[in-house]
Amino acid sequence: MVTFLYTHPVFSRHEAPPGHVEHGGRYDAVEKALRAEEFAHLEHRAPRLATADEIERVHPGRYRLSVEENAPQTGLAQFDADTFMGPSSLEAALRAAGGAVAAVDAVFAGEASNAFVAARPPGHHAEPERAMGFCFFNSAAIAALHAREHHGAKRVAVLDFDVHHGNGTEAAFWHDENALYASSHEWPQYPGTGRESDRGAFDNIVNAPLASGGGGNEFRRAWGERLLPALSDFNPDFIVISAGFDAHGADPLGGLNLDESDFSWATAEIAAIARDKAKGRLISVLEGGYDLGALASSTKAHVKALMAA
Repeated sequence: MVTFLYTHPVFSRHEAPPGHVEHGGRYDAVEKALRAEEFAHLEHRAPRLATADEIERVHPGRYRLSVEENAPQTGLAQFDADTFMGPSSLEAALRAAGGAVAAVDAVFAGEASNAFVAARPPGHHAEPERAMGFCFFNSAAIAALHAREHHGAKRVAVLDFDVHHGNGTEAAFWHDENALYASSHEWPQYPGTGRESDRGAFDNIVNAPLASGGGGNEFRRAWGERLLPALSDFNPDFIVISAGFDAHGADPLGGLNLDESDFSWATAEIAAIARDKAKGRLISVLEGGYDLGALASSTKAHVKALMAA
């Protein structure tokens, strides 16, 4: 089997104001990086639109409808201080979630060993009833719950190494004893959630805050001592990675000092647990990463690790 790559031109067209860090060049940098010869064996797929039922596994219908109704035909609509939609944005958000769902289906059908969804906008800050942090629909959580509803994966996990805590995924999973959310993130940082003491209603949330200025040693220690053991103990049937690369030392929004080798290491370690516990069933969705060079090189390292899994 092979690694599937989900891409679509609309991911480049999702609009934001001039100077916004979450711009179409992010997608272009990732897409170009993954066209290199070393990725020739990736299977390219076009993501479909997520259905209302798929979105509503995480987001109530009234919220989904409010996003759709406020999506502009021209100009920009503002959802919070830094979260905007333009005329192409709703399609991009729906294809980001739809690509994640399609990736789940491909892995469970045995068509792909794993998959990477190179989408924007990101999703892990989207709470069940709130758009924020550049995010509208929580693709990672939607994918995990789709694996449960459609493929019988009782215990699902989302692992997140973005520099920002995925408050939306935590909120979606807080009261779900069969869903694990585990995150390393800079503390203090936006959005101000992710304390180590926040553990969920069923001890199913595992947060590993990292002090500003920390690097690969601190990151690998947090994963090796806390997050990976928690994942293994949870015995997941399916795993989603929220793959944000803004913990890279070059990123303008983060204060950690990781490099490409750290993302590759974390990906390989998560994949090893997927092989041991979940029959290798694993997908990854793009979250943050705002220095284009670091984003491109980190994505390449991450996808190489997926291809080797």
